[in-house]
Amino acid sequence: MSKLTILKKGIFDENPIFVLLLGLCSSLAITTTLSQAIGMGVAVIAVLTSSNMIISLLRKIIPEEIRIPIYIVIIATLVKCVQMLMNAYTPELYDSLGVFIALIVVNCIILGRAEAFASKNSVIDSALDGIGMGIGYTIAISCIAIVRELIGTGGITLTNPFDASQVLFTFSIFKEYAITLFTQPAGAFLTFGCIMAVIQTFKIKKEEKNKAKEGGK
Repeated sequence: MSKLTILKKGIFDENPIFVLLLGLCSSLAITTTLSQAIGMGVAVIAVLTSSNMIISLLRKIIPEEIRIPIYIVIIATLVKCVQMLMNAYTPELYDSLGVFIALIVVNCIILGRAEAFASKNSVIDSALDGIGMGIGYTIAISCIAIVRELIGTGGITLTNPFDASQVLFTFSIFKEYAITLFTQPAGAFLTFGCIMAVIQTFKIKKEEKNKAKEGGK
């Protein structure tokens, strides 16, 4: 498998949210705003890439019988480091994400890639897998957050994670017609269900076109 294929599969073919359906609980919970989604995405990329590299590096000396506890210890240590860095340099983002930063430790995506990929492949390939999966995760939750924030508040606001008072981007279209349901937990499930319906419809139509082409040959 080429390096580019490893990187791309986590973004498209094996997207952790829209394809593998992993880590949905915390993912849906932090998608109320685009700023939160991007902040969590960056944290997951950092932990996922680092844990993949470390586990790949140690894979030959980790005893098979206790590999899962060791993976969790490595991931938990990295999450704690990220948590402390966010608390120090992005306190507003740290407060808004709250307990969900710590829950990265038990995120199925992180442990799943450690077991399925990092424990069987080289450090470079594992790093690319972590980056690809992390980017795919970030894109997915950002899409959900954009829909929820736009419909729920009538606009989208992206702030500087290092200074919440600094607005990097703002877009408002119909604040008076905002549907606040989408800022609540039910809105997360509605948004996710609609996006999945669109994706599945696209896949079905693509498969039908491919079958039609094969039938015409």
